[in-house]
Amino acid sequence: MSSELTIIGRAERADLPDLHAEGVPVKIDTGADASSIWAHVVETRGDRLHVIFFDKASDFYTSEEHVFEPDEYTITRVANSFGHRELRYKVKLRIRIKKRLINGTFTLSDRSKKLYPILIGRSLLKNKFLVDVSKGNPLRAAENERAERLKNEIEIIQGKAEL
Repeated sequence: MSSELTIIGRAERADLPDLHAEGVPVKIDTGADASSIWAHVVETRGDRLHVIFFDKASDFYTSEEHVFEPDEYTITRVANSFGHRELRYKVKLRIRIKKRLINGTFTLSDRSKKLYPILIGRSLLKNKFLVDVSKGNPLRAAENERAERLKNEIEIIQGKAEL
């Protein structure tokens, strides 16, 4: 079984042929059950779901509207690590990670404030990938910049708390 698994790191680059997007940064999250993708516009018109992925701030934004027929989407409830629950639309998209093309199911969410526009959860990883956190293609510079900003914010708060 393990010989069939593709080894990936904690972050990778992926292609989404259905969205004409290549090299999209993805975060691998074995703590999350579902996978999620950044959707800028999500609305129903009649019984169809209309979606625009990413947004103008993203290198992967095309403004192309993708239309999903009623049998191509569902609604699910997701809970974050804090227990907050919300309803989200869920669609199937093809994704290529490490040359392995698979059909994945993604919830649609606003990931505009997240570093990685796509999160890959356990359901997509199961029986396909083995995660080695020492490997991968993380956005190190951006991760370091965020960590430094957080450190500065904490120092400011601690400085004010001591006054």
